[in-house]
Amino acid sequence: MDLINTIRTTLATEAHALQQLSEFSGNEYSKVIHEILSGRPVVVTGIGKSGIIAQKWVATFNSTGQPAQFLHAAEAIHGDLGLVPDDALVFCLSKSGNSPEIQFLINLLKLRSAFIVGVGTNTSSHLSENAHVFIQTPMEKEACPNNLAPTVSTTLQLAVGDAFAVALMTARNFKSEDFAKHHPGGALGKNLFTRVGDLMRKNSLAQVKLNSNLHEVLIEISGKRVGATLVIEEDQTQGIITDGDVRRFIEKNSSINLDQVRASDLLNPNPSHIDKEALAVEAYRMMEVKKINQLVVKEQNKPVGFIHIHDILSAGIK
Repeated sequence: MDLINTIRTTLATEAHALQQLSEFSGNEYSKVIHEILSGRPVVVTGIGKSGIIAQKWVATFNSTGQPAQFLHAAEAIHGDLGLVPDDALVFCLSKSGNSPEIQFLINLLKLRSAFIVGVGTNTSSHLSENAHVFIQTPMEKEACPNNLAPTVSTTLQLAVGDAFAVALMTARNFKSEDFAKHHPGGALGKNLFTRVGDLMRKNSLAQVKLNSNLHEVLIEISGKRVGATLVIEEDQTQGIITDGDVRRFIEKNSSINLDQVRASDLLNPNPSHIDKEALAVEAYRMMEVKKINQLVVKEQNKPVGFIHIHDILSAGIK
């Protein structure tokens, strides 16, 4: 129970600090957002644990429509300072604001006329005194029992970065479609960009004629491996036959001579179809609603193949 209480106390301590942070938000945030929206390039720097949080800031900014670069505070003096444009807005993350690397870097950034935004706890630090804007991350102590390991301080830094990213998204009316452009490999990107034509089975247009016998129907269904075949007569689609249609017909007509069965006896005259350029997720939803496993794919209103529900699920779309 002592360990559980420690966990609860840690979470409560960080939650309390976040609540305090929300009450400090004000004009300093607005000024920074205005500078970013004016077109300044964004750079985020830090060292140690703050440097790790700075990298998270950059990842979040880049994925939500705000290009940003990470600058390691120590590596800056060994050539990496070259990635900072003269008109850049540089977020400097540092709990104390007095580490040697940060102090040296601040002086170099001032020479380059960068707009410096400090993010830290110490309001009487080198960083706070030399930044154009200082965002205080107020905290009474770290959650660490020795008040040493960065815990509360890095949580607050992380939250400030998220707050800026979300504010910029709101200012730019950044929608899910925009998010997907930066995440084309994710589930959202796949749902918004993958089209039926990308997943449909090539050369999958199984077809028979009205007078085709049951053997020919089954061979066509099996050969194209989509579980269905179209019935086409004189270039006109008459209907569709699925493997389920065949099974149900035989169950209902157990005494019929199967040699006499023709495609015209089996077909469904109203096959469900979808355009080749439609989104694959639309095809999936249609199949779910209709409780079917395949759709006829059309291009310029002519059938060109099939798409099976397994093709869509295999692509990670649903």
